Amino acid sequence: MSPFIAELLGTMFMILLGNGVVANVVLNDTKGNNSGWMVITTAWGLAVFVGVTIAGPYSGAHFNPAITIGLAIAGKFPWSNVLPYICAQFIGAFIGAFLVWIMYFDHFKKTNNPASILAVFSTGPAVRNYISNIASEIIGAFVLLFTIFYITGAEITPSKTPVGLGSVGAVPVALLVWVIGLSLGGTTGYAINPVRDLGPRIIHAILPIKNKGTSDWAYAWIPVLGPIVGTAIAAFLYMNLHI
Repeated sequence: MSPFIAELLGTMFMILLGNGVVANVVLNDTKGNNSGWMVITTAWGLAVFVGVTIAGPYSGAHFNPAITIGLAIAGKFPWSNVLPYICAQFIGAFIGAFLVWIMYFDHFKKTNNPASILAVFSTGPAVRNYISNIASEIIGAFVLLFTIFYITGAEITPSKTPVGLGSVGAVPVALLVWVIGLSLGGTTGYAINPVRDLGPRIIHAILPIKNKGTSDWAYAWIPVLGPIVGTAIAAFLYMNLHI
């Protein structure tokens, strides 16, 4: 398990389960149809937990170019590894989104609303206002990375002997993503991750889905640029607080 494969697999599982819950909620005739925002945000948090459990020991479980870039800005990740990580994340997102389509193939055929079909793959604003939309993505991503900087491993003082948490160590990041979704996700769907949005959006554009409509490329730059700006701000603030 190389870091590249770990990032690919972790991102794949996160997108499969995260976009999968959206499909379960918004597509017609599913068992979870119309089950609501709490179901979506909870499953997205747990999707992150699954990905981190798989990839954390091998790659650090970024799954997000904005996180990778933010950590590099803060000096906590080598710039030479940024591009390979981002490539792995995109490949994983492509595969995960494709698997969601396979999983819910019959339900895509039963769904006539293009907006619902697009929502399975990518985010969109509740109120389309590009200034407030990008501000939402900046703030959400800022909270994500700034909090990650302060997530530490369990230890016993004063010797600081590590406590073996195993997979439970992935819980803090899952809870973080969950609360961001519940508190800040109502405006844009909290992409907070360029790969989470752009990768599946590309798959949406490619796949032969009936009634899918457009991929809304006019909005696609917001969930790409916003998270990168947000994590950069988080990195610079963190560095200035720890001079």
